[in-house]
Amino acid sequence: MRTIEIEKESLKSLGEYTKELDDGILVFTSNKQPVAAMVPLKGVDMESLALSYHPDFMEIIEKARAEIKAGKTLSLEEMKDEVTRMEEK
Repeated sequence: MRTIEIEKESLKSLGEYTKELDDGILVFTSNKQPVAAMVPLKGVDMESLALSYHPDFMEIIEKARAEIKAGKTLSLEEMKDEVTRMEEK
């Protein structure tokens, strides 16, 4: 990941930055705070990209992170048992 402070560096065209991406991420900052990012999309379909920024999806992710932080996790075996019970209903 490369960081570019927009006030300190002379900015190139977007086309020039895309040539530098390879497999890394370019993060543009202002006053050391991230304001934008340029991410390579090799192997990413448009549906996955759209979903990853959808508010409902982000809410699910945040809820899952909170559950993990609170210790609400299942082992693989517990998860398999739960799926089996759901399939039997």
